[in-house]
Amino acid sequence: MLKKNKSVYKPCALTLKAQTNFVPLQTKYYEIMNQKIVFENASADVFSFQKGEVNEYHVMIHVTKPSLPYQQQLDALLDAYQQLIAQHLAGSVAVFKRYFLSDASNQADDVLAADTSDCAKSIIEQAPLDGTKIALWAYLMTNVSTRLTDGGLYEVAHGQFRHLWNGSAHNLAANSEYQTRLLFNEYVMQLIQEGCKLSENCIRTWLFVNDIDLNYGGVVRARNQVFFTQGLTHDTHFIASTGIGGRSQDPCVLTQMDNYAVAGISQEQIHFLYAPSHLNRTSDYGVSFERGVRVDYGDRRHVLISGTASIDNKGQIVHQKNVIKQVHRLWENVETLLQEAECTYDNVAHMIVYLRDIADYQNVRKLYDERFPNKPVAIVHAPVCRSGWLVEMECMAVKDVNNPQLPCF
Repeated sequence: MLKKNKSVYKPCALTLKAQTNFVPLQTKYYEIMNQKIVFENASADVFSFQKGEVNEYHVMIHVTKPSLPYQQQLDALLDAYQQLIAQHLAGSVAVFKRYFLSDASNQADDVLAADTSDCAKSIIEQAPLDGTKIALWAYLMTNVSTRLTDGGLYEVAHGQFRHLWNGSAHNLAANSEYQTRLLFNEYVMQLIQEGCKLSENCIRTWLFVNDIDLNYGGVVRARNQVFFTQGLTHDTHFIASTGIGGRSQDPCVLTQMDNYAVAGISQEQIHFLYAPSHLNRTSDYGVSFERGVRVDYGDRRHVLISGTASIDNKGQIVHQKNVIKQVHRLWENVETLLQEAECTYDNVAHMIVYLRDIADYQNVRKLYDERFPNKPVAIVHAPVCRSGWLVEMECMAVKDVNNPQLPCF
């Protein structure tokens, strides 16, 4: 069963190659669509951006029968994914996947054995709060070539750009500070192998911290130190990021990292987002990440919003102990960042919502269902880095642009 939101068509300055998943038009165009597709024991919310040679799809797959045992839930999710590709997204390939698990120690090995697809995979214990044991965010594209580089990054290539993804990086150093420092040092070396720099090519990172109330301080210290050595300071820029609670399969892993960089990108294509009316610089309270980043191509704009909570431009928590009001404030903060990038929530391709207290799920789910029906959303259990923040959200947006001075995506 397929449900669709309205489609939007506008002229575009690019020449289209006909794709099997396009409806032919007389002229060049782009299309944005939100769809909900229902399978047996699972459903998929799909955001589609179709333009030029590369179509982009953000997919959130949820199991719809929480009473199923874990193996049957995994099978239902993977069956839905395969049917989605075969029946609705023909010709697309996954470039990044994130599995949200309720019990990584007992579930991660099964995911790795069942999903042998060739893309970057992030597997993290952040329990889906709909009562199921597993959920999946998948990011897919058409007409790209993919490979695993010698340095261990997954390359997604089209035109002059090589998009470099990595998931579930970790090590077993003595504490969260040492683990984070080693993660970034290894990543710097991987980027060097690809002719890239952390300061010039890295677009986004995710840091998952086991027992974040205890271990986040070490993550912050290590990131600050590495960034300083790489020329990333308050006076230059940092990197968009989410630092959030999350557990690896191995309890000795205190920090796990995902990352995304673009080889071939120029600095004029990258613009950091600040929203000073609502948010302050993170360095004001001793951490080092940007609130969001806009990346411009000739045919589209990507906007990656960092994990954003109910905070004001003094760095203070707004609406302490009231999760409903905190949701409304973080929506306002994210909306202001999107507006700075000339986007709205209509451009948002997916959202990931992190809750500290599982008892808040029903209230938060109701708010998101009312405002963002059929938008790909995952709501998971993951404490935010300050105990007073009850909820945090990150998202990615895609916007049609026509800028002949820049190369196309």
